[in-house]
Amino acid sequence: MGRVVASAVYSAGRKVTNISIDEGSEWARKPGHFVWIGLEEPNAEELANLQRQFNLHELAIEDALEKHSRPKLETFGDALFIVTYSPVRHEGKLEFIETHIFAGNGYIITCRNGHSKSYALVRQRCEARPLLLEHGEDFVLYALLDFVTENYQPVSEAIHGEIEELEQSVLGGSLQEDDIRRLHSLRRDILRLRRYVAPMLEVSEELQRLSFPFIDKNMRPYFRDVQIHVTRQMEDLVGIRDIASQTIEIGMLLESSRQSIVQRKFAAWAAILAFPTAIAGIYGMNFQNMPELAWQYGYFGVLGVIGLGCAGLYASFKKSGWL
Repeated sequence: MGRVVASAVYSAGRKVTNISIDEGSEWARKPGHFVWIGLEEPNAEELANLQRQFNLHELAIEDALEKHSRPKLETFGDALFIVTYSPVRHEGKLEFIETHIFAGNGYIITCRNGHSKSYALVRQRCEARPLLLEHGEDFVLYALLDFVTENYQPVSEAIHGEIEELEQSVLGGSLQEDDIRRLHSLRRDILRLRRYVAPMLEVSEELQRLSFPFIDKNMRPYFRDVQIHVTRQMEDLVGIRDIASQTIEIGMLLESSRQSIVQRKFAAWAAILAFPTAIAGIYGMNFQNMPELAWQYGYFGVLGVIGLGCAGLYASFKKSGWL
């Protein structure tokens, strides 16, 4: 069973009274009045009730009962059906809450299918601006779309903050496997945000072109404002995605550089150890004619040559930065 979040009638920019959803069509037929109904997770019976009252198209009702993959706008005669998504991030997990908007002459109906940020704030904003609310259904439609677009900003900013923290962690230390997984997950969330916000460009553009009895031409700049916000949000998401990708690349380069330094050190010490090994190998051969073996200080002389050679190699590698 769905829940009626709010149901009220408005006229001349003012709220007239709260009503039950069964009274909606009666008030919507009155000149200069429009009904704004907000539902949460309505069932088929409740949608059928709204269909009978406001003469909603059966295809719009079928759409409202389905799960969609992206925002969209459909026209049915002189009525609109809009699918929007609001991002919700809880404990690092990103979800999208689907909302259906029915808009027509005398009514605005929203059906929210999940627990996202309440649209009560939209009502408060609209009721606080009676001169604009006087426009009627079209201003409420703009306020709803603008609110949905606003919901993307705090989510993208939170993701941006986490990526910057990971970036500092990568620059300050080695790239951990958990860091790579987290960056990949955040980058995937950014792509999902862009996938759901991008179609709002088409919706806002189409609302500027459509000619409906309940959409005043003077409201078109407001829908263009939604388009501008969506464009900026997409640009921000592209920038955040690039930062995430660059963070991974920088981390891999730094890790490669650290590994190269270790390899150079190993190579330098191997060369230093190879010098006394080579000399010891020479004297390990069973030749009889080795005059220095009979020399009283031959043993100390060989040790001295080994020491000088190793010291010279160490100094050379140290100067070149290998040690």
